[in-house]
Parts: sequence; C-alpha cells; structure tokens
Amino acid sequence: MFKPIKSKKIYESVIEEVQQMIIEGTLSKGDKLPTERDLAEQLNVSRTSVREAMRALEVLGIVQVKQGGGNFIKEQFDDALVEPLSMMFILNQSHPREIVELRRIIEVESVYRAAERISDEDIKELRVIIDQLNIHTKSRNEIKSAEYDKEFHYSICRIADNYLFSNILNMVSNLMDVLIKDARGTILLKEHNRDVLIEQHEKIFRALAARNPQGAADAMKEHIELIFDEYVSSIEERKPSV
Repeated sequence: MFKPIKSKKIYESVIEEVQQMIIEGTLSKGDKLPTERDLAEQLNVSRTSVREAMRALEVLGIVQVKQGGGNFIKEQFDDALVEPLSMMFILNQSHPREIVELRRIIEVESVYRAAERISDEDIKELRVIIDQLNIHTKSRNEIKSAEYDKEFHYSICRIADNYLFSNILNMVSNLMDVLIKDARGTILLKEHNRDVLIEQHEKIFRALAARNPQGAADAMKEHIELIFDEYVSSIEERKPSV
C-alpha cells in the first residue's frame, strides 16, 4: 500500500535552500546571511518560518547567531559533524567494538596518506611529540602521556591533510573517553603494555619518517589491534553479571 505523502513544513524548505546554496558555493564559511525580513521576501515565506529555520540551522551547527550582528555561516564545523554522530551512536546503543572498528579504518588510511605527504618539518615535529610521549609514559605521568598520545594521532591526521579524518577521529576519541573512563590507563594496567605502546608508536614514526605508506599502515593496524583487544575486553569485564 502507498503511504500518504506528508507536506513539508515551510521552515524545512528554507533550511534546504540554505544548505543547497552552501553546496553550490553561493554561501561560504563566515558569510553573513540576509536579514530575516530580506530572506522572507526573497523566499516568499513568513519571517516566522525564517526564524524557525535559523534556529534549526544553529542547532545543526551550520549557522552562528551573533547578538545584534545577524546570522552567519559558521567558520568551524567540527561540532556539526561530531555531535550528531555521537548522539546517533549513544541512542542506538551501539557496541564499543564499533567505535574501535571505525577508528581502525580512519587511522590506518590516515597514516597511509600521511606517509605519502609528510614533510621534513612534520617529521621533526612528530619526533618531539614521540620523545615527550615516551618520557611521560616511562615516568608514569598518565595525564601528560595521554595528552601527547592524542597529539601524536591528531598530528598524523593533520599531515594526511583530510579534514574529515581529523573530525571523525576527534568524535571517536571523545566517545571512547565517555565509555571507558581513563581509557589509556586501562591499557596501562598491564605493565608490559607500557613498553609495547612505546615500541608501537616508534614503529609508526619510523615508517612515517621513511615515507613508507604500507609500513605505516601495518604499524598502525597493529597498534589499533592492541587498543581493540584491551578496550573491548575492558567493556566486557565491566558488564554486570547476570
């Protein structure tokens, strides 16, 4: 049986119009939108519909409302990507395994591309990060080592020069932090993992410095497998017994 076609609300059409203008390049980051009155006249809709559309676009992270200054297309869209994906994961009650699987896909491809595009300056910067990471891992300064760990992985995404890699990795990392408090500390509960992590990061770095894409991807895959095994087993252990 065919289902009745629902009529689209006017403000939804306004949202689609703004989104289409962004896709076509008519609107760019930081552009100021016309006033509510001008938009209403141009689109032949009520100012109320325009106002509702602007509120929805603000919630979606596309439009920024500046008090007394008007409505602007946002300069940064990090939250626009991260928040909906995070909520989708939580509301669907997805398994933590899915997060790590997504991280594996993103980071393996990211490090492969980074090895192709890395500059001499990038190599120097990564070496500094790795040295600090090793120092704090060995001295058991878990807060500092976690900071440099994230910086290392985020730097690889930056070098890969892919905006989506960086933002999805940020979302994945935040979700892992929410689901497993002190996630890195969970791995380090096993003393031998401390040396394993140091060597794995060094292996990734060596492949990057050698500009060896496949070697870097293989090293990252090995690293993520350790994370996968430890995180998922940690989640299983925390499940209440029936």
